[in-house]
Amino acid sequence: MRALIQRVRQACVEVDGQTVGQIGPGLLVLLGIRNGDTQAEAKYLVDKLVNLRIFEDAAGKFNHSALEIGAQVLVVSQFTLYGDSRKGRRPSFTEAAPPKISEPLYEFFAETIRRLGLKTETGIFGANMHVNLVNEGPVTLMLEKEVEA
Repeated sequence: MRALIQRVRQACVEVDGQTVGQIGPGLLVLLGIRNGDTQAEAKYLVDKLVNLRIFEDAAGKFNHSALEIGAQVLVVSQFTLYGDSRKGRRPSFTEAAPPKISEPLYEFFAETIRRLGLKTETGIFGANMHVNLVNEGPVTLMLEKEVEA
């Protein structure tokens, strides 16, 4: 499972011209789910995400986590995080989990963050979405949890 996270001042996701998810200061999470991922990988990434110290203190140092500051979170499904473009000119997405597996894990991921008390919005799984954001910093990080063998 991969989560590309961006610290944002604000972010929103639109489907067919309608805003379906919107946040203020916090984190935009583009979530990719791979074949073999389970709730264990989702729980690990949620814990890492909400406790990662990437918000600045008064001295400008990364000393606060999303949980500490009550950040808002926008989670958007993005199977293309598992795109493999090493061969040819068209990426392969064979590592990405099919919707019947990835959609429940995506929903579980977002709900797990909500249960921790952070306002959490989502896009619409499988929809063609337009994501708008104001990146703060900019701060962009990749979090990943490989399936345990």
